[in-house]
Amino acid sequence: MRNIVETIRSETRPWRDKPAIVEGEDTWSYAQLLAASDAVAADLRKQGVGPAQRIVIVGEDSADTIVAHLAVLSLSAVVVPVATALARPELETVVREMHVDFVLWQTALSPFEPAVNVAPGAFFRHAYNLSRMDSGEADAMPSAYAAMNPAFIRFSSGTTGASKGVLLSHESVLARTSAANRGLGIGPNDTVLWVLSMSFHFVVSILLFLRKAATIVLCHDSFPLSMLDGLQRRRGTFIYASPFHYGVMTGSDAFRREDVASVRLAVSTAIRLPQQVAEDFAVKFGFPPAQAYGIIEVGLPFVNLSGRLDKAMSVGQMLPDYELAIRNPDDEGIGEIFLKGPGLFDAYVSPWQTRETCLPDGWFKTGDIGQLDDDGFLHILARESAVINFAGMKVFPQEVEAVLDRHPAVAESLVYGEPHPEYGHLPHARIVPAADAPTPLDIEDIRRHCFRHLAPYKTPKSFDPVDRLEKTASNKIKRTARNVT
Repeated sequence: MRNIVETIRSETRPWRDKPAIVEGEDTWSYAQLLAASDAVAADLRKQGVGPAQRIVIVGEDSADTIVAHLAVLSLSAVVVPVATALARPELETVVREMHVDFVLWQTALSPFEPAVNVAPGAFFRHAYNLSRMDSGEADAMPSAYAAMNPAFIRFSSGTTGASKGVLLSHESVLARTSAANRGLGIGPNDTVLWVLSMSFHFVVSILLFLRKAATIVLCHDSFPLSMLDGLQRRRGTFIYASPFHYGVMTGSDAFRREDVASVRLAVSTAIRLPQQVAEDFAVKFGFPPAQAYGIIEVGLPFVNLSGRLDKAMSVGQMLPDYELAIRNPDDEGIGEIFLKGPGLFDAYVSPWQTRETCLPDGWFKTGDIGQLDDDGFLHILARESAVINFAGMKVFPQEVEAVLDRHPAVAESLVYGEPHPEYGHLPHARIVPAADAPTPLDIEDIRRHCFRHLAPYKTPKSFDPVDRLEKTASNKIKRTARNVT
């Protein structure tokens, strides 16, 4: 059986002394990173951590979080990532439903007692503790589980809305990182500027960057100044960020076009890239962010590598190792997105379902609705469950939201359908007023704005101002008609 950490160790051997992680003024080489991981792994082994056991890691994003992940994975134990922002009941739900064996946690966060201190002096900056959990039934996982060589279980909502626990083996992690890099082209000459949450972005990002001996500069603290330092002093070549971060860079006078001269690719992920952010970024810096289409069960099948502003709202052309099918297309070619390729998930944990059981023909139904344009660029139009059918005409909420969000008085919006006895569904909108809007919120002006940019049937029938929209842990808007506080 293969192991991702041993692969990293082997592939980076020629670059042992090269910087692996930069955090603030501190730099650690690949040799130092792997040595720290080995020391933590040795202590975890003494505490009873072993193959196939499930380990929740709770820690602020840092070099030490990476050390913790590598230590657990090197033992062929399984990482169950969680965000530090989870409330205690949410964390307990993950522990219970994923039958977690241990929680490895940054001491300052103190989620569980009793605990033992892990590998004192091995971590770079933080102390970590280990708590043993009662994982419930002794044989909570089926016999096929350990044989899969599991590496990660992502506890998340699948396309049906049920929490499933997506299981990835070491082999799947290796396959999807290799497939992604056929597009991204990460190598030893890259300096990656990192601002995202490691609990949601680790497999086809941090592990890929480490496999290819890139230098990762952690810029989440003191953003945006840390990003500016990463560009000016570290000469970053690759940015991995969300539309929020690109919006800040665009709006800040501190960032100049010459600051991004070393950047060869700026990937936008986590949430849909708003058109205004793409346009403003391109005007200021000379190129738009590259929108990516990542799926927990699949990997990273699409990245828009074109650099074309006229294609900025597309997720680009499919990477070489994947296959795409648009099923049940309408007259305009709009239909359900199905994908096939290397590194697909191995199983769902709760309830237990293997990939072969879920995907008898090998195709994964994403739950998204999309369309290929004449140049082979994929446009994601909506979640299948979110499509509004108005008198037989389809209304894609994201399309309407993109128009609403361009209005200067709107910070963000949610469009949803309400059942109607004659029309099927009517589109409605909830809008969060912009705090820095030049004028007070004027619903009629927003309505006129929609009519200027949308077909009349797509314009929401009502606009309901709210203080905020409910979000998922990964900062995505929850698509529910009751999304209001």
